[in-house]
Amino acid sequence: QVHLVESGGGLVQPGGSLRLSCEASGSIFSIYAMGWYRQAPGNQRELVATISKYGSRKFSDSVKGRFTISRDNAKNMVFLQMNSLKPEDTAVYYCNAAWMSYEYWGQGTQDTVSS
Repeated sequence: QVHLVESGGGLVQPGGSLRLSCEASGSIFSIYAMGWYRQAPGNQRELVATISKYGSRKFSDSVKGRFTISRDNAKNMVFLQMNSLKPEDTAVYYCNAAWMSYEYWGQGTQDTVSS
């Protein structure tokens, strides 16, 4: 069992930056692939970025070049640095941990990009 808690969301103007954090507890963090997903009103949840236990990263085309994902296995944390934010990035952002058939989600954090 993995418990995930996100933080760092908020309101930012277009072009601004936010850094999301996700703290994991309850299991061996380093074995999990970690990811960030988001869900805007009326839309399905979509992948934003993932980082494997080896550090390999993947990004959705919509955020490539603007967002960065990183992890700190010593602190059981994963981060999402979001730069050059656009109004269409507005969503609830969820942290995800996956290992074999096991998958866990955080409660989500709201990010709003608006002037």
